[in-house]
Amino acid sequence: MARTVLEPRADREVFELPLEIRPEHIDDNGHVNNVVYVGWLQDAGTAHWNARFDAATRAKWSWVALRHEIDYLRALQPDATAVARTWVGDPRGPRFARYVRIEDGEGRLCAQGVSEWCLVEAATLRPTRIPATMLPTFERS
Repeated sequence: MARTVLEPRADREVFELPLEIRPEHIDDNGHVNNVVYVGWLQDAGTAHWNARFDAATRAKWSWVALRHEIDYLRALQPDATAVARTWVGDPRGPRFARYVRIEDGEGRLCAQGVSEWCLVEAATLRPTRIPATMLPTFERS
C-alpha cells in the first residue's frame, strides 16, 4: 500500500472506536506491538457493523476478513490514548474494502490500513453479494 494518507470520501460515514492500550500490548521496544494494530483493524470493522445493524441482521449475515494491509507511521506509547476511525469503500459483489486510521489523542496518524471483508451467510458461511439495502447504512447522513 502506498503511504498516501487515507481520507474518507465525503459520502461515507466515519465510525469512531476508542482504543484501549493495555500492558500486554506493549512489546520489548516499549510501544504497542504491530500485531495489536491488526486486531484493532478488525475490532473497528466489527464495532461499526454491530453499532449500525440490529441483532436479526447480524444473525443472518457475518463478515470474514480476507486480508489486511497496514502502514505503521508513529509508535503508540503505553500512556497514549488512541482512536480508530473507519469507513467502507464501494462493494464489489460480496466484498468491501474497509479503511481504518489509528490516531493518537492529539489526532496524529499513527497507522492506517485497508482490510478486505467478505459478506457471508452466517448459517452456511457462503459468500453473498452485499444487498443494496445495506449500503445506505454506511453513508453519511
